[in-house]
Amino acid sequence: MNIADIETIPLRIPFSAGGKSDDAVWGKRGLQTADSLVVKVTTDTGLVGWGETFGFHTVAPARIVIDTILKPELVGRDATQIERIMVEMQKKFHVFGRSGAFLHSLSAIDIALWDIAGKSAGQPVHQLLGGTDATSLRAYASLSRYTDPELVRINVQRAIRDGFRHLKLHEIEVPAVRAAREAAGDDIEITLDVNAPWSVREALDMAEKLRPYNLRWLEEPVWPPENYAGLAQVRRDGGIPVAAGENASTLMDFQHLLAAGAVDFVQPSPAKMGGITELRKIYALAAAHNTTVMVHTFYDGPGLLASVHASAALGGRNAIVEWRYFDMEAQLYGDAILPRQGAIDVPQGPGLGLEPIPEVIRDYRIA
Repeated sequence: MNIADIETIPLRIPFSAGGKSDDAVWGKRGLQTADSLVVKVTTDTGLVGWGETFGFHTVAPARIVIDTILKPELVGRDATQIERIMVEMQKKFHVFGRSGAFLHSLSAIDIALWDIAGKSAGQPVHQLLGGTDATSLRAYASLSRYTDPELVRINVQRAIRDGFRHLKLHEIEVPAVRAAREAAGDDIEITLDVNAPWSVREALDMAEKLRPYNLRWLEEPVWPPENYAGLAQVRRDGGIPVAAGENASTLMDFQHLLAAGAVDFVQPSPAKMGGITELRKIYALAAAHNTTVMVHTFYDGPGLLASVHASAALGGRNAIVEWRYFDMEAQLYGDAILPRQGAIDVPQGPGLGLEPIPEVIRDYRIA
């Protein structure tokens, strides 16, 4: 069963998020459209697999990498040899770097090949990863950055009304975090992702101010994100559990992160760091370091499904899935994957278990 074709499909879907976003870390201020890159891999037997890269400003370079570098290399290759393909492509093209657009692109193809593997075997991907008895997983609502405390309060309350008991903020100012805790009360779990803005000293000063708000974790507090020694210092002295890993790539990056004792929660992002092939290795590595995996999933296509399958099979009953809390004008899978009362279904069909809706691709595809 060989790879016959690889097609890149850029999508742009409008959304609302309960108010205009402030300085959005995923795009421009006031961002109101979500760009994504879906990848369709077709075999010579007619099986189709779907993958996804991380979106927003990363779509254009990832598409160039797939169309001009990876597709010519991979068409004709055995689609069942996923591990071999991933290693050989990383070795051959390491001159482009071990992260960024190249690895995002390879991640999407890896996810698509796992989708094909499951369809070929007639089993869901979670079964290929060891199986699970979970039919649903808890989800946390991952909110936009608003900065305005009143908008934060409104959207925290909105998420709670939608059934979420776990929330993630992307705020970087104390009044916004205070508003979230006041709106949520003491029984709702709140995490805070600040997207790597601070020096170690600034992060420690902010941690002191944030401690009263009982955060489950403080995510990526240090710039640059690969300053693992600095992260370890914030973890040791800041008084709040630390999470990171969204910007780490491949097994070795995570080895360095965990060996530094930098995190309480490690957050591999399958559409960035090597797909399911690398993601499953991170679970074993994290277990060896007594660290909890919380998969980063700020997307809602095949990358989300990959996260759900891996979390269900490898994460155990404590797994919580990130849900991008945007009101999308259209969902790639309709309502099949929408959380209900704060829980997301684990697809049971072969492969990733769901197929993109052709009309959504037709209506929201961009050139």
